[in-house]
Amino acid sequence: MRPWRRIRREAAANRDAVRAAPRRTVVIESVLAGLVLLGTLAPLPLIPPAHPVTTILLGVWAALLVPARRVYPALTVMGCVPVVAGDNVWATVVVPCVVWSAVRRVTPARRAWGVAGASGAGAVLVSIAAASVGGLPKMSYLAAGAGASALFILLPALSGLMLGRRRPLTGLLRERNAYLEQARFLTEETARMEERARIAAEMHDLLGHRIGLISVHAGALQLAVERQAPPLAARAEFLHTTAGTAMEELRGILGVLRHQTGEETGERGTREDLSALVADSRNAGADAELHWNATGAMDADARTRQAVHRVTREGLANALKHASGAPVRVTFHDEGDTVVVAVVNDAPPGPCSRGDGNRSGLVGLQERVRLLGGVLDAGPRPEGGFALSARIPAMPDMPPVYATSAGSVSGGAGSRPPLSGGAGSGPPLSGGAGSRPPLSTEVLTWPRLLGGGCAAMLVLLPTVGGSLVLLIMAVLH
Repeated sequence: MRPWRRIRREAAANRDAVRAAPRRTVVIESVLAGLVLLGTLAPLPLIPPAHPVTTILLGVWAALLVPARRVYPALTVMGCVPVVAGDNVWATVVVPCVVWSAVRRVTPARRAWGVAGASGAGAVLVSIAAASVGGLPKMSYLAAGAGASALFILLPALSGLMLGRRRPLTGLLRERNAYLEQARFLTEETARMEERARIAAEMHDLLGHRIGLISVHAGALQLAVERQAPPLAARAEFLHTTAGTAMEELRGILGVLRHQTGEETGERGTREDLSALVADSRNAGADAELHWNATGAMDADARTRQAVHRVTREGLANALKHASGAPVRVTFHDEGDTVVVAVVNDAPPGPCSRGDGNRSGLVGLQERVRLLGGVLDAGPRPEGGFALSARIPAMPDMPPVYATSAGSVSGGAGSRPPLSGGAGSGPPLSGGAGSRPPLSTEVLTWPRLLGGGCAAMLVLLPTVGGSLVLLIMAVLH
């Protein structure tokens, strides 16, 4: 009863495996088994065999070996012995494909070689036994059996092993490539963090101290002006407020350099914040106005609001510096998943200086907007003046793991001159350089796969030739 119990247990396990297998796999295996059954039995009415029952059984057996190679690869290779030694030529031609696919699933390689050798030896022995029963010459059938086992079992097994061993090696190569690229990225990120921390420390020690002194003296100046020259009190108050704002923004920049995600953005990027920026520009002598095109309060990520604030402030500062006296319009659009902010100034009423800026403000804006997944456009307008606009996702994703080098800022419809600050002209804006993205794993593995595949296919050439010769002889006979 034990063998029957084991058979029932194996049958139940196979049934569960078939139910759990992907539907596509079940369909493909069923179609392949059906094609093998059709190919091994369809020619029989045209070429009647000497032993019809044996030939039909060998055809059915060959069709059953097709799905069995997935579950029992070693037993499938051994099960090819009767097919090779039998008289169904059409089923014999299927054996190399079954052996080639089954051996790849046998691990380790030593066991696969043992199974292939035992199957080849079994094919020779069964051929000799069949020749002895029929009273045929043993030597010729010994040579025929050895040749058949070599062509239809040993050579396909060798080809399958060559390709089967490449699968784990290829996976290991991909993992190694991913590991090396990740290690390189972490090394670059560590160096970048150390450099940012050094720059932040220097900015804090140098600029922080200077701006603090300016703020203290501006406060003292404001008190003195309120007593001695009241008409200049507004200017002194503006100087004091600007110094305090500069200190707050310096702290925000230091937080960005140190990757402090808890940076206090306050109410930046809101309608009140942009209105305050426009009001400051008016106090400084600019003809600025704000157009807010949004149905309600700005519901965006803090990083997006911070970027909107920076774009607006940079555009107003450039207009005040390079196009003094020209009207400036700040426009904000809320498009749901994207916000658009633009600062546009007309041509200045009189000649203006080219300016002494180095365009670092636009470079920083480009980097900030690009990291958020947005697009920054800046350049002269055809009718005169300058336009600076940014389209930023309202809820940006995290920055990409591998930062590619940024190209030049795109410029709307048609070609336009390179980015320049305000209404003046200057050198083109160069993109920042980040870490180079990793090479695709296919670049590393495909040459090796191609070489191994060619060698494995060359091994199968004798098998293909022998199968063709066998089929031609069967048809002619």
